[in-house]
Amino acid sequence: MLDVVAIQKLLPHRFPFLLIDRVIELSEDRVVAIKNVTINEPFFAGHFPGHPIMPGVLIVEALAQAGGVMAMSRPGFDASQSVMYFMAIDKVKFRKPVVPGDQLRLEVVPLRKGGAIWKMKGQALVDGQVVTEAEFLATITPKEVPAK
Repeated sequence: MLDVVAIQKLLPHRFPFLLIDRVIELSEDRVVAIKNVTINEPFFAGHFPGHPIMPGVLIVEALAQAGGVMAMSRPGFDASQSVMYFMAIDKVKFRKPVVPGDQLRLEVVPLRKGGAIWKMKGQALVDGQVVTEAEFLATITPKEVPAK
């Protein structure tokens, strides 16, 4: 299992954009992460007042972050030198709204892995029911040094 401190060693994301709280399963062929959805999330102030629903794009981002943990935990990856970027998102389906109090179970498997380009498939579940699914491409690339 990876807690949030271990996750932050792999991912560049920080509050309020780090969207996974814990990794409960991690192998070369699968990652399972947890996102506890609380009313304290900053996006609930505007999405939607009086009827809070987690934006679907953030659920897809949470899936991608889980996939990023899987890819970046491989031997030889150095988070201080490389970063992973989205390239494409395909076959996205939103099946049920996610609301405060839900716990997202993010399950991601690689369809093509290794090297610079990864293709992954993920499902987000709440209480065993699929709420979101997607396929996505990502690339691992060297970090650019900011111009001074």
